[in-house]
Amino acid sequence: MASTDYKRIEKAIGFLLENHKQQPNLNEVAAHVHLSPHHFQRLFVNFAGISPKQFLQFITTEYAKGKLASQQGTIHVSLDSGLSGGSRLYDHFVKIEAVTPGEFKSQGRDLDFYYGTATTHFGDVFICWTNKGIHQLVFLDDATSSSLCQQQLMQQWPLATFQERSTEASSLTQSIFERGEKKPDIKLWLKGSPFQIAVWKALLSIEAGQVSTYKRIAELIDRPKAFRAVGTAIGANPIAYLIPCHRVIQQSGVIGGYRWRPARKSIILGCEFSQYEFSVNPQTFT
Repeated sequence: MASTDYKRIEKAIGFLLENHKQQPNLNEVAAHVHLSPHHFQRLFVNFAGISPKQFLQFITTEYAKGKLASQQGTIHVSLDSGLSGGSRLYDHFVKIEAVTPGEFKSQGRDLDFYYGTATTHFGDVFICWTNKGIHQLVFLDDATSSSLCQQQLMQQWPLATFQERSTEASSLTQSIFERGEKKPDIKLWLKGSPFQIAVWKALLSIEAGQVSTYKRIAELIDRPKAFRAVGTAIGANPIAYLIPCHRVIQQSGVIGGYRWRPARKSIILGCEFSQYEFSVNPQTFT
């Protein structure tokens, strides 16, 4: 049911983004997702906590540009310290550890990988982990299936052992995405180049409710001219949501593309923006 609701919300957000200049009303958006206006309004508020019209305000270019301007100087957290403890949305602490050359060379010998699928507020995910940490977290859609994720992992780690653990996958995923809960410390064990690891660590310094740009991330890792390479590394991020590549937007304020569908990026950002605004100033919208 949660996955079906998400798909309806994603379809509605896509419609709003494509037609925002025409300012479609509630009846038009509801008709697009084949729901009554009353049912759609209730579904959307239950999902995002605010109305579709208010949500659209958060994902417009002007709002995003304002976020970029207000965010000047706030990315100051050490790259090794994970998420800022001041985040109003999440209390978890994320730490990245890179796959060592020896582990890479072994092709997974003596490594046990566990995996499964789960449903989240933002759609279904595939998650894979080892005793070293979470190795992959991927949103599933028509182009990315659970079986494809498994095949790719087995190709990367041909000598490893793989075990499906559905119950543990659901529990681990819930601990990541559950709202209003204190999050456990989370360790990520990632396979990537030193440059990619540096970029992924830098993403952890963008607090929830804030955004950054490819250029700023490049500056943060002391590679100011490498913003195109930064974009490529962000696109290769293997851990959705926890490594918040969705918080990187274009300098113009346009939210831009996303490995797991642009509409999903807008939805996640919109939820973060709205929760952040309401936690700071509950009277922002009346």
